[in-house]
Amino acid sequence: MSERKVLNKYYPPDFDPSKIPKLKLPKDRQYVVRLMAPFNMRCKTCGEYIYKGKKFNARKETVQNELYLGLLIFRFYIKCTRCLAEITFKTDPVNTDYVMEHGATRNFQAEKLIEEEEKKIQQEREEEELNNPMKVLENRTRDSKLEMEVLENLQELKELNQRQAQVDFEGMLDQYKEMERRQRERELEEDERETKEMLERALVKRLRDSDSEDETEDAKDRGSKHTADKPTDILTTDVNTGSQGSSSVGVKKQKVESWERSVGGLGEKGALGSLVVRRKPADSAGAPRQAANTQTGAGAAKPESSTASSGQPVTSQNGSSLSLLGAYTDSDDSNSD
Repeated sequence: MSERKVLNKYYPPDFDPSKIPKLKLPKDRQYVVRLMAPFNMRCKTCGEYIYKGKKFNARKETVQNELYLGLLIFRFYIKCTRCLAEITFKTDPVNTDYVMEHGATRNFQAEKLIEEEEKKIQQEREEEELNNPMKVLENRTRDSKLEMEVLENLQELKELNQRQAQVDFEGMLDQYKEMERRQRERELEEDERETKEMLERALVKRLRDSDSEDETEDAKDRGSKHTADKPTDILTTDVNTGSQGSSSVGVKKQKVESWERSVGGLGEKGALGSLVVRRKPADSAGAPRQAANTQTGAGAAKPESSTASSGQPVTSQNGSSLSLLGAYTDSDDSNSD
């Protein structure tokens, strides 16, 4: 394995290098290389555009009988990506560029053609001036005359523009500053108005929220009051208590009204008055019966007389609700009579 890394080869004493056969290769032989298109081009066969930087497997050869300062010129062969037509171009060491030969046309070459034309004209003029000194003088006078004409035309244009348009640059600057100031003030006013509107909306929303909360609380209080008050509470309250002031009187009146709406007034003749028959005065024929009744029911007559005289009902232990209602209606009739 160490033999592969030997730097000095062994040459026998009878070695003759002239006897080694030389490999004869053609001078115009081609090599396959990988390159990119050096410029934009368009195929003449199909019109396909080939852009700069597109990669190709090209064939390279040396151009025969063409040298520039001892530098070789190479030619490249590529194929169109669409129609496979052959396109050739070669190097241009004079301009450090490439030159299209055939198969395609180079794009965006107008500026380059103009520059080449100017260079050609300049070279011809220099050649003429080298051989003819009078030509040099003529060219100088012509150039100076052309330069003076250009300056005169430029001055005329400046004067014409000044006459037609009297531009006050200071005024323009002042006007621009004034416009900027107004724009700034307008933006500040808009910002203040927007902030004010936002604050007003927030305040209105807060007031609405507080009002709605107060209304809900009042509704809850009223609901609790209605649930606490019952129609029969008027019977348990003392009518003669007047030391609580006007507020307690108003509350009592409300309770009385609620009782009358639900049950009815005690002194009015309602629908139940038809159920009770009014007591008629006793006649002469029924006098002994009344006397007997008075002797047996002396105890019951006293409460009735006391009820009629006082105007307030007194309930008996053995009496029914219907007899109690009749006693109330009799007392009211006697008072009205």
